[in-house]
Amino acid sequence: MEKIIYIVRHCSAEGQSPHADLTAEGVMQAEKLASFFEDMEVDRIITSPFVRARMTAEPIAEKKGIHYEEDSRLAERTLSSREFEDWLLKLEDTFLDFELKYEGGESSQEATDRVCNVVDELPDGSKVAIITHGNLMTLLLRCYDETIGFSEWQSLTNPDVYRVYITDSGSTVERIWKEEGTPSVM
Repeated sequence: MEKIIYIVRHCSAEGQSPHADLTAEGVMQAEKLASFFEDMEVDRIITSPFVRARMTAEPIAEKKGIHYEEDSRLAERTLSSREFEDWLLKLEDTFLDFELKYEGGESSQEATDRVCNVVDELPDGSKVAIITHGNLMTLLLRCYDETIGFSEWQSLTNPDVYRVYITDSGSTVERIWKEEGTPSVM
């Protein structure tokens, strides 16, 4: 078995709503991201249905000459249906206790299960770009590297790109995005 998965955090957005567009800067970042992927072999692009993720995927799909697919399992995790003043502490707690679940929200374990299923269902030989959100991206990366957690979430940028190489003998995770949009390690 061999899969190469590019896990991409969406570009800068106007907010957290599912309908939030990219900012003007985010639109420029999406174009840089498309150039970043130009020479990489990608046979599928799967994105969150949220507008900011789709707007990030569109230029990559155009440059690659392929259509992107939406998968609701890539939508950002809902921490809670309530507003928390100390939401950052609440989020950190969910990285310490994967079963912790707030009212109307999803536990880290539930979110991890749904996002990891997306990758598990990909056929052998896949080379896929997955466009998603910071929290969910971190949980997906954790499927392949248990040391990834809250501090790695805090260090993510918009956009950000990690490459996960999966084989029968294990997996490797590496960040390949630099702020200026050039591969950091190839």
